[in-house]
Amino acid sequence: MVILALALPAWAGITYAGLVRARRGDEPPWPRAPRPPRTAAKKAAWIAAFAYLAGGALHLYGLSYMPFLFPEDACYFKAGTKTYPDHSSALPVSLVCRGAEVVPWWVNPGLLVLGGTAVAATVTSVVLAAGRRRRASR
Repeated sequence: MVILALALPAWAGITYAGLVRARRGDEPPWPRAPRPPRTAAKKAAWIAAFAYLAGGALHLYGLSYMPFLFPEDACYFKAGTKTYPDHSSALPVSLVCRGAEVVPWWVNPGLLVLGGTAVAATVTSVVLAAGRRRRASR
């Protein structure tokens, strides 16, 4: 079974690649030309995109603690008490059941750090891109 599951698809892929190369009549592909280095603005934009994505995922995780359809179930499943929440909010993420905060302590500081990083990286990216365009137009 291992031969059929692993070796046969690998052999078929190698054979197909060889047939394609033979049909084109060329050798293995030449190495690609080096890419121009990434600009600082593009790096900042990538950092901002990652921070926005991670911040959104963290906020969704925090919202999984919120009461939606049946508020008493939020305290039951998260804190083990079948009561209505004393307080809940989406930003800052908070769920209080019988005087105890249920949401992990690191959710809100994580949101603050990722939000600040996202905004700072976005502003930095825009400023660097505008400065580069200004210098290129001179």
